[in-house]
Amino acid sequence: MTRSPNPGGTYPALANQSVTSDQGSPTDSGPHGTPIHILSNDALLNIFSVCRPVLLYDDEAEDNGILEGGKWDRECWWYKLVHVCRRWRYLILESASYLRLCLVCTTGTPVAQMLATSPPLPLIIDHILKDRDITAEDEEGILLALQHRHRVRRIRLEMPVPNLQKLAAAMVEEFPMLEFLYITAPTKGDASLVLPQTFQAPHLRHLVLDNVICSITSPLLTPTPGLVTLSLLEIRPSANLRPHDLLQRLALMPQLETLGIDFHSPVPSRDIERQLRIPTVHVTLPNLRWFGFRGVSAYLEALLPRITAPLLEKLQILFFNQLTFFVPRLLEFIGSAENLRFSSARLTFDEEGISASMYPYEGAKMYAVYVDVGCKQFDWQVASTAQILNTLRSVFSSVEHLTLEDERYAISSEQRDGVNHAQWRKLLESFNNVKTLLVDAGLVGDLSCSLLDDGESSPAELFLPELKEVSYSTTDDAGDLFTRFIDARQKAGRPVTLVHRNTSLSE
Repeated sequence: MTRSPNPGGTYPALANQSVTSDQGSPTDSGPHGTPIHILSNDALLNIFSVCRPVLLYDDEAEDNGILEGGKWDRECWWYKLVHVCRRWRYLILESASYLRLCLVCTTGTPVAQMLATSPPLPLIIDHILKDRDITAEDEEGILLALQHRHRVRRIRLEMPVPNLQKLAAAMVEEFPMLEFLYITAPTKGDASLVLPQTFQAPHLRHLVLDNVICSITSPLLTPTPGLVTLSLLEIRPSANLRPHDLLQRLALMPQLETLGIDFHSPVPSRDIERQLRIPTVHVTLPNLRWFGFRGVSAYLEALLPRITAPLLEKLQILFFNQLTFFVPRLLEFIGSAENLRFSSARLTFDEEGISASMYPYEGAKMYAVYVDVGCKQFDWQVASTAQILNTLRSVFSSVEHLTLEDERYAISSEQRDGVNHAQWRKLLESFNNVKTLLVDAGLVGDLSCSLLDDGESSPAELFLPELKEVSYSTTDDAGDLFTRFIDARQKAGRPVTLVHRNTSLSE
């Protein structure tokens, strides 16, 4: 995310500025125009409110962008308008609350000068530094803005832990106006940011902490009925976040729409089993739309039977590398969510694992269910995913379009020879009603062998009985690999069309 200094124009230094002349302003009309000055103040305010941009559009479906809250530099939209003429300036500033005007403190902003020469409007502190260090001037500006804690509406910070720790030391009291808090501490070694226990934000609505140590008893997580986003990422073992304690806290957040729980490393299953002996509450989250989890399956299975989320639209599950997956509660949870329905799926193999994305309809940009298994061995990827998807196969019975995508850089012949084709068939059987199958070039060989009878499963003509079309990309001679399968289906009266695409599926 790249931000230029003072996006949207120079900040409105108005306190000591002389009145701008109206000459050449929009009050002049052309030969066929209508003078804008005849518009009433109410009409102008309506126009100005329409000018206020959306921070995050519906088609911006990338998960990190959603959690970050969109493009905050758009909050500078009104900076130029107040310099147009005296009437506009007075009208906009007198309607600051209605128009939700803010001053943006971001990279390159001379904060001291802005605070001294601008109206006392709410403050937005926005510094996302992914690839560079913070300057001394910007750090000093953030500390100065934090001193005006009664005016701070939003905070978004991503920078090295030492810099964040210095800023966190200034966040030791109550921020009564704070609505949005997003802090990411890059995960290098064992360094984590520790927030002060005295830091409070009673009107917080969005809380995203990444590699930040925040106790479950922190004032930030005290009863906050207005909280709609809670995302705790890269949770360290030292946090000791037990399922029981998490559920107790969630019971106090009935308005939650987004919930994310993401562990830095696996929690031993035996510890979870001990914790399950503690009586706990059942939590109903009637407004929850997005639930994300990364960890071991045992922790997830401990949570799900104690959570009800009838309106869930997006489920994101990432599992650590483990030998076996037992996820019956996940099946029940998906089945109980009225809005989790699918017609399209995509399985993606990469260097770090395999992911399964389920979409509500073909062509949808945002998945409804995403399951990721972290493991590097190709045969283990297939076997692990087969375990999970076969448990969930009843809820995937409506999938009609399946894509197999290959994002691996390379795969050795030893890895390929180790792939069990029976596991491939077990994986594919989870989508027994699929009608169209799209395959990337790197997976054509494995798939074509797996479609044939291996002596242990159903014969080729009965495998994927609803299949009507197989499409493959880029490999010119792959058609020969499918010949036996195509012939067997043709003889059985279940013909399948083979289509060669000239581009990869990711393009």
